[in-house]
Amino acid sequence: MKYLLIAVAAAILFIPFLGAVHLFDWDEINFAEAAREMIVSHNYSQVQIDFQPFWEKPPLFIWLQAISMQLFGVNEFAARFPNAVLGITTLVTLYGIGKKLADEKLGLWWTLAYAGSWLPHFFFKSGIIDPTFNFFIFLAIYCAFRIAYAAKPSRMALLSGIFLGLAVLTKGPVAILISILTLLFYWLYKKGKIGISLVQLGLITLFAFITTALWFGYELIVHGWWFINEFVTYQVRLLTTPDAGHGHSFFYHWIVLLIGCFPASLLLFTYFRGRKGKSIYSGSASAEVKDFKTWMWVLFWVVLILFSIVETKIVHYSSLCYFPLSFLAAWQLYRISENKLQLHAWNIVLMLLIGLAIGFAIALLPIVGLYKDVLIPHIHDKFAQANLQAQVPWSVWEAAYGGAYMLLIIISSILLFQKKVRAGLLCMFLSTILAIQITIVHFTPKIERYSQGAAIDFFKSFVGKDNYVQVLTYHSYAHLFYTKKLPPVNKNYYNSNWLLSGPVDKPTFFVCRITDSEPWRKDPNLTVVGEKNGFVFFKRK
Repeated sequence: MKYLLIAVAAAILFIPFLGAVHLFDWDEINFAEAAREMIVSHNYSQVQIDFQPFWEKPPLFIWLQAISMQLFGVNEFAARFPNAVLGITTLVTLYGIGKKLADEKLGLWWTLAYAGSWLPHFFFKSGIIDPTFNFFIFLAIYCAFRIAYAAKPSRMALLSGIFLGLAVLTKGPVAILISILTLLFYWLYKKGKIGISLVQLGLITLFAFITTALWFGYELIVHGWWFINEFVTYQVRLLTTPDAGHGHSFFYHWIVLLIGCFPASLLLFTYFRGRKGKSIYSGSASAEVKDFKTWMWVLFWVVLILFSIVETKIVHYSSLCYFPLSFLAAWQLYRISENKLQLHAWNIVLMLLIGLAIGFAIALLPIVGLYKDVLIPHIHDKFAQANLQAQVPWSVWEAAYGGAYMLLIIISSILLFQKKVRAGLLCMFLSTILAIQITIVHFTPKIERYSQGAAIDFFKSFVGKDNYVQVLTYHSYAHLFYTKKLPPVNKNYYNSNWLLSGPVDKPTFFVCRITDSEPWRKDPNLTVVGEKNGFVFFKRK
């Protein structure tokens, strides 16, 4: 019965309002466009963008989106629906694993820790690939852990291999890299005593290979090595060079997890040693739970360190950490609720300060919107200045949302200081769930109007029209998805020089950002037909 209740609650959290805001460039629109082009071209074996081979991602998640679009139409709701379903599946799975490891209470705390933290919850309302990718890797590692405890270990090895293969089909070979590093460091920590035989490792490898070969093998037979070679080259480049301006400091993901996974992330600080010699694994727990905690710590540090070293740094690259982080937090919540662990005053104060900072940021959004004219002169980025010129309705009363969240965080902290621990923790996580929902439904559409609204409106005006629409100087997929572009009959379309100065056979339009517009304003073949909120719109003369 509780499985059903969790599924219904998750559906209420993740499914409503999925289509309330446009897809965000790049990633959301990238995957949705690939799914749309599958439907238009009837080519379901090869991922395409702009009806050209796209070797950056395998097709599994794109297939899920294409199925969703066949059911609900080509729109934002359909693009995000697979992750909403996966969110339901994830919470039910976490409850089931927690219950198997200890009891229902651990399962419920784990479910609450995951759903009640900002980024883990938020990603299930998105159309990006990572929630699906992370889920398959986590299941592969969980099944590998279960080999040492299952009545039929070979079945666990088989499932681990299948899930690992599905992860590769979702995002690529980085799934193998993460899994090998996790197993290696677990093996080193356990001094070789990992409970997994060479035969079982062989089964994992075999079934991972068979699963991935269902697509990679077909691609090799039909299209040869070219596509696979480009795919591998791209994956290597992504790991070794900063891509698309996404280069940040080594500690970028550390900060993302600390703030983005609040409140669960703060529970990790409760693992710090107290009295001399007290282990982070102290407290009553079965050998199985202790072993699973070891797996989760290893997975957490492997992912965090790996993507701190990797040159390309994007928020969702460390999102696999959400699984081990939420479990480790849930285990502490479980122990705290059973009076086997106490929160220190500094733990509570840290929760209070970060919660207040997040609430203050939410409260500040409408204030910035109302008084943007005061802020704009102090911004040195011309594009950001123009973005803020967008006409977005704000009311000072909207700051009350952030104020209410801060008040609930204060109440949570008071309850914790008064030793009403369970009530305080429930208040903190449930108030965060409420704040996340309000932010997604109320604030995200307004933020989107600033960042890309004018460009999306321009692109949508070309739906059903026989025109060429292209972007200049910056990278985007929005012009493809929101014009509902059809495969070009004239292959000269792919030649930018032909579009800009050749004998085009259709009305041709371009979009660029205001910061890059000066050279194009001087182009004798282009005339400005509009300018709005940081975007400049051109037409070929």
